[in-house]
Amino acid sequence: MGRREEIASALTRVRARLDAACRDAGREPGAVALLPVTKFFPASDVRVLYDLGCREFGESREPEASQKVADFTADPGVTESVHWHMIGRLQRNKVKSVVRWADTIHSLDSERLADAVSAAVDAATDAGERSGPVEMLIQVSLDGDPSRGGVPVEDLEALADRVACAPGLELGGLMAVPPLGADPDAAFAQLHAVHADLVRVHPGATTLSAGMTGDLESAVRHGSTCVRVGTALLGSRPIVSK
Repeated sequence: MGRREEIASALTRVRARLDAACRDAGREPGAVALLPVTKFFPASDVRVLYDLGCREFGESREPEASQKVADFTADPGVTESVHWHMIGRLQRNKVKSVVRWADTIHSLDSERLADAVSAAVDAATDAGERSGPVEMLIQVSLDGDPSRGGVPVEDLEALADRVACAPGLELGGLMAVPPLGADPDAAFAQLHAVHADLVRVHPGATTLSAGMTGDLESAVRHGSTCVRVGTALLGSRPIVSK
């Protein structure tokens, strides 16, 4: 089986799995967006997914992402715009590069980072390197472990308020990863409650980025609007060119 056929088969399985998860949760199929995670994999895989109808892709590593976006954009067969997501932890020294390609950032976890992204968006806009704001998802820590990223729940409101009024930023919602060894249902139930509290204060922050290959059903049961899937689509290891 060639690479295109392999990815097409995997995409069909993942879409069917996601639709089934929505039905089981009493939600309409299509209510939850599928975000293919293409980090570690080449632009040719992104092109296959594009040809199969995908228009949003998740990356997390600089400078790999910048080069991949450039290669993909230069492909003459790409005729429709796509939406790029930065899903990994973001260091302030990478912000200037990331805002040149990222439409959405899933991993905001501090006011200092929010301020850095805001300043970088302003500079990139002035330089003609982007137009429009960056959608920001605040990463919530469900266990308080700073090594895994995320803002503590008790600090979420202040950070959301900061993003909501920052130039060049648009508060989109939340993202989280269940703590290591935790029951996904319990973690996502907690996240759902935290998200509901946020939406009461910021009604536009409706995105809930939760769920990956191993736990997407649980995430869908608890209100996820976007699942980030890499392994089930592209495999567990990078494709290395020889």
